[in-house]
Amino acid sequence: MSNPYTSFKFVSSAKLPTRFGQFVIHGFLDESNNQEHVALSYGEWAEDDVVPIRIHSECLTGDALFSTKCDCGFQLEKALQNIVENGSGVLLYLRQEGRGIGLLNKIKAYSLQDEGYDTVEANEHLGFDADLRDYSICKTMLDTLKVKRVELMTNNPKKCTALHNMGIDVVRLKAIDHGVTDANKGYLKTKTEKLGHTFNTDHLK
Repeated sequence: MSNPYTSFKFVSSAKLPTRFGQFVIHGFLDESNNQEHVALSYGEWAEDDVVPIRIHSECLTGDALFSTKCDCGFQLEKALQNIVENGSGVLLYLRQEGRGIGLLNKIKAYSLQDEGYDTVEANEHLGFDADLRDYSICKTMLDTLKVKRVELMTNNPKKCTALHNMGIDVVRLKAIDHGVTDANKGYLKTKTEKLGHTFNTDHLK
């Protein structure tokens, strides 16, 4: 059986001071498509420690342009805050915009949402599955950082399943219900009802 992780390579690490604290940024390359991904680590841990982690897929509009149409930017900030408050942890930042459809297709999907489609219907109308993300590189990232047991910050059970299938021990889940706005309540409700996210629906009323 072929090794599914052979295309993923660690490249380099460097200090990364942020407004949340002093992180180290680790660069990784998927040689199958030349896609670049990064992990941010904070603090230290022993090999068998349970390490808080967040798997975060790139969202230019939410992470960098402060969009309130989704909760991505809010969740990114909250995850970094949680890691610093804990004293250690890892953020895995994956370059798979728009649940894997890419930035320009996400803008097309946004246009359809302006017409009344929900986020799943918009992706499917464009000919994509609702969620095309792949988490395989997380195995190489966590192995490189010597993380075997994790507390996963997520509302998405698919991430837990993906890590479990890679042999990563997900000791516990931590919901990251953060960033509800009037502009994204419908989006979050759709993710809960159609994509299986375990978001607290009391926040969406």
